[in-house]
Amino acid sequence: VFIVCFGKYSKKAPPEIPTRNKQQELTRAGQMALKEKIKTDLKEAMKRGDTAVVSVLRMALSAMQNKEIEKRVENLADAEAERVLATEGRKRKDSIVSFEQGNRPELAQKEREELAVIKAYLPEEASAQEIQKAVKEAIIKTGAQNLKDMGKVMGVAMSVLEGRADGTEVQRITKEELGLSA
Repeated sequence: VFIVCFGKYSKKAPPEIPTRNKQQELTRAGQMALKEKIKTDLKEAMKRGDTAVVSVLRMALSAMQNKEIEKRVENLADAEAERVLATEGRKRKDSIVSFEQGNRPELAQKEREELAVIKAYLPEEASAQEIQKAVKEAIIKTGAQNLKDMGKVMGVAMSVLEGRADGTEVQRITKEELGLSA
């Protein structure tokens, strides 16, 4: 026996199922989500035939997809997508150092080019002065006195900087401000 739940005589209205376009509109809230921007730029790079950019953007989308699977979500928030890109950027920086130590300048150059593409999607990095200001404020806020308090200072400073600074740079400046040698 087949029963029509939302037929002509039903008092309940059928539930509205959001379409993919509606979901995208809700996610964007007036601006294009980072992942969507990367997808759009990937299409443009494919049309131009820019294989280097296509490769990097595919890698970035793949990393985001892996993070979505790991977190069991359908779409990453922009902040989380930026963290994924920052991680990929750090990988490139580490590779550059390794290739230069291994006397492989051509591979180091390739990694620099990939890093430049990734940096285009990240927020502008904080200057040394901004980092120093954030660290000084964190020291005052936490009342830090010595090396034992460095973790507290780092936590507060990194939250203020919101991923715009590399942890090693914040650590170096924190040590300097606490009066320790870097």
